[in-house]
Amino acid sequence: MTSPFSDLAGLRARLRDLPDADAAATQAAQARNAQLTKPAGALGRLEDLAIWYAGWRGTARPRLARPQVVVFAGNHGVVERGVSAFPAAVTAQMVGNFEAGGAAVNQLAQAFGATMTVHPIDLDRPTGDFVEGPAMSEADLVAAMGVGWAAVDPEADLLVAGEMGIGNTCSASAIAMALEGGIAQDWTGRGTGVDDPGLARKVEAVAQGVARLNGETDPLEVLRQLGGREIAAMAGAILAARHHRIPVILDGFICSTAALVLHRAAPGILDHAVAGHQSAESAHARLLEALGKAPLLSLGLRLGEGSGGALAIGVLKGALACHSGMASFAEAGVSDG
Repeated sequence: MTSPFSDLAGLRARLRDLPDADAAATQAAQARNAQLTKPAGALGRLEDLAIWYAGWRGTARPRLARPQVVVFAGNHGVVERGVSAFPAAVTAQMVGNFEAGGAAVNQLAQAFGATMTVHPIDLDRPTGDFVEGPAMSEADLVAAMGVGWAAVDPEADLLVAGEMGIGNTCSASAIAMALEGGIAQDWTGRGTGVDDPGLARKVEAVAQGVARLNGETDPLEVLRQLGGREIAAMAGAILAARHHRIPVILDGFICSTAALVLHRAAPGILDHAVAGHQSAESAHARLLEALGKAPLLSLGLRLGEGSGGALAIGVLKGALACHSGMASFAEAGVSDG
């Protein structure tokens, strides 16, 4: 699939006139849930999850058959400031590992029946150091979001977007601070496990990068100034999924930052998304609160790659198995009180 936009104006147009969930399917799923052989509300959030999914898929009794995991990779100029525990070369090395099927997200995608594709974006051309100037040109931003859009299979019935990019927690922290306020320490964690001096350098880079924007809050401009190509691609993929009415499970801190850009650009744009998990990255809980998303899981994960989102596919599969497979009181011959 190709991207439907070729410039920033076309991209902004895609943030408007968004399709909504099917209200009739949502109501029918609610009615079905009320007749299943269980006390009302006994399956907790699984019930809400199944009803949410039913609305976006347009059927009261949905099945999850074609989940898709997409992983985007990009390199960051800010890495030269010593903000990561790993060198930039690891990005390309991990792309090779994804392609060979050796990463954690490969195993989780396979475990839950998801197809997985990997999309490296100009790894030989890192973004600019956002402390000194814009990370991307407008053309770079549009192209990266277009890669994300084009990566989404219109026939998929669930999307998980993941990332790989040494230095991208630094970029994500700067985006979050620029859009949500606060100080750099609020938003900056250890990422790949950077030591105390590295964390201090990272905090300084985030603070200086945001200060350079002089209060700019336009979400796409913030993404252009501070973001990475893989972060932009995740935003493009999540946006494409909304237009295709494909439900989304958000991954961790970096994916949630990509989602935050969309959320600030068009409130309500993430109605088709749930948060897969709360990661161990220190600011992720704060970011989920800003998005208004309660995580499905909280297991101390901090790997990225889409791994937490992929793991949460299992929760959604469980919710749908119960919702669509359980008997009603009438079918089972059980008294409903």
